[in-house]
Amino acid sequence: MPDAQIREQISLANRLLANEGILDAFGHVSMRHPTKPDRYFISRHRAPKLVAPADVLEFTLDNKPVVPTNVRFYGEMVIHSCIYEARPDVMAVCHHHAPTILPYCISGVALLPVYHLGATMGAEVPFWDSRDDFGNTPLVVVKPEEGRSLAKALGKHWTILMRRHGATVAATDLRQLIFRTIYTCRNAELQSQALAHGHAGALTAEEAEKAGAYNLQPGPVERAWDFWVQRLVEAEALVALATGTRSSQESSSKKISVTRATTAKRTAGRSDKKKKSR
Repeated sequence: MPDAQIREQISLANRLLANEGILDAFGHVSMRHPTKPDRYFISRHRAPKLVAPADVLEFTLDNKPVVPTNVRFYGEMVIHSCIYEARPDVMAVCHHHAPTILPYCISGVALLPVYHLGATMGAEVPFWDSRDDFGNTPLVVVKPEEGRSLAKALGKHWTILMRRHGATVAATDLRQLIFRTIYTCRNAELQSQALAHGHAGALTAEEAEKAGAYNLQPGPVERAWDFWVQRLVEAEALVALATGTRSSQESSSKKISVTRATTAKRTAGRSDKKKKSR
């Protein structure tokens, strides 16, 4: 994937998660370089809804920009870099403070997969308390040792809760990351509603494994991706119409259409192969 396309995709992912209510003024999305595993891409210091492709910069795993710049960076970049260092299989990371997740970060109640799409977060979601290693802090992850502690607590899992802070999600590609992030938040909302009814039973470990694997196949991920992208395109078009200006994301929307066409061809190709193999 060319660097320009990576920047487009990260911009799109930020805006998409903002449109779905997962990211607000805070939170960030990153992607490991597909051919240079010791580098990753993340936006400069901006609210996710405003991230444009030009805002996305390339960094080394010690959080140094590959191309020197004077722009401001996110303070919690070590969340991303330390997970990439610890987990060679991780290709994308999201950190967020979604309102549906925060009650679990505050209460310490275990976040459990309670339905099939929620299983994509993993059968177990660890809980990281910064006080265990660092005592009282500002509840942000800004030091390398804090990032390494978080990555160690994540371990082999895909989602981790951070006490009174938020959640961090990892994935093997960017679209899987968006899918897992959104449906983990949906799961949290449903679990809270079920608890209000008196009980929230979790999927069995085998159910969670099978449901997670099924829903992270290309078909479900691409179907959901196209749905969320369309919602974003419509929302941005309404804003442009209401303000009487051309959408600042117009060129990006055109590229989204190209991406959709490419996805459709790829999906059709897989379907043809399956038909031939029958």
